[in-house]
Amino acid sequence: MSTPTPSKIRSLYRSILRELPHRPLSSPSPLKQHIRSSFTTPAAPSGSAGALGIDAAEQYVQYVRAQRMYATLLERYNPGMGMDEEERVRLTARRVGMDLPEEWRKPS
Repeated sequence: MSTPTPSKIRSLYRSILRELPHRPLSSPSPLKQHIRSSFTTPAAPSGSAGALGIDAAEQYVQYVRAQRMYATLLERYNPGMGMDEEERVRLTARRVGMDLPEEWRKPS
């Protein structure tokens, strides 16, 4: 394994930050501060330990991207997940062209 170039490290750092929730630069989260400090501290003297860390970070970025895509697809193809049962039944009836009758309630 060769030692990673500074541009590769910068690209990886930006990829990690891209996957995190957006916050203003004036108040970075503790997680962003920790990630930045781990990227700015000098690497271990042996090149292989630094390369292993880079490989692990690349795998982490791929994992987080896959999780984000999974959540997006889950929301897209299961739109009724966050609804209660009554709302889901009403929307299902509307989908096939029916309107549910209004429930009669005794006036108080």
